[in-house]
Amino acid sequence: MARLWPQAVTALVWLTRLPLGRFLPQPPVPLSQAAWAFPVAGLAIGTAAAAVLLLADALGLSAAIAAILAIGVQVWLTGGLHEDGLADYADGCGGATRARSLEIMRDSRIGSYGVLALLLVLGLRAACLTQLTGLTPILAAIALIGAAMLSRAGMSVALAMMPPAREDGLGRAAGRPSGKAAVSAVALSFIPLFIFTISGIIPFAAAVSPPLACLGAQALLARQAHRRLGGQTGDVLGALQQTGELATLLALLVAALPHAA
Repeated sequence: MARLWPQAVTALVWLTRLPLGRFLPQPPVPLSQAAWAFPVAGLAIGTAAAAVLLLADALGLSAAIAAILAIGVQVWLTGGLHEDGLADYADGCGGATRARSLEIMRDSRIGSYGVLALLLVLGLRAACLTQLTGLTPILAAIALIGAAMLSRAGMSVALAMMPPAREDGLGRAAGRPSGKAAVSAVALSFIPLFIFTISGIIPFAAAVSPPLACLGAQALLARQAHRRLGGQTGDVLGALQQTGELATLLALLVAALPHAA
């Protein structure tokens, strides 16, 4: 625990806005060593969003309002870190060459591709959560936690498997996590779904299909990023998180619909 706690704090400081900077170890822990704890950050973000969603539902607010409030909490807790990465990556996809794509992604201005990507992904996330809340708020809360953890485990795997596309930037500064760290992140992200499944809260199909959907969506985006950019950047990691989260929510909703009928 003496070794794992500083790594977990490092992951939380990098991936959230939680005021934990004073707990950072000295000397600092490389982000690559903290990659196993990315799902821990997802757990904190997903739990806070789930609590707000359940509170909004208990107060009698509509499912749509509860869903939007939950997403708002996620964006606030991360400072829009991953949404910004998604928008920059989408804009970069319009570049004619690798160098031009990387140049566009570094530009602080957002373009039409970035706006469209944000609207589509945020809109679909809100729609999925709205429908899940309409089925049962508990299922929506579980979805928030599971999607937040699974999608961030995918970031750990990408850091371990993909080379950095730049000589500088977050993708290079983070370092390459070990295979053990990436596997640990994936295993950690499965724990909530496993607990909810064996307790009978969610059906087996609703526990199996979301991880597969997350993996598939992130693998496709990672393949595209590797072909276009030659590896990963901080923006690619953000896009991977957003893509994985949306895929997880969609898969869980599809799996839950037959059982709700």
